[in-house]
Amino acid sequence: MRNINTIHANNDWTIDVTFDDGAERRFDVKPLLDCEAFEPLRDLNTFKTIRNCGYFVEWFNEVDLSADTLYLDGASLRR
Repeated sequence: MRNINTIHANNDWTIDVTFDDGAERRFDVKPLLDCEAFEPLRDLNTFKTIRNCGYFVEWFNEVDLSADTLYLDGASLRR
């Protein structure tokens, strides 16, 4: 199971994530903003309230994304 070391919410509704294996990924949340649960995150200040919960990230309204989703669907930041 992957563990999230650090996260950073960017101004373009992406999240930069560093994992315990050293992998760095960027996950784009924009496609999810049309889903009812993610609609509050359209507000950038709300989006930036994200918190690291180790195996997932979470926002105030209990919307979350798993570490596996962020890893598998994120783009590598290493070139």
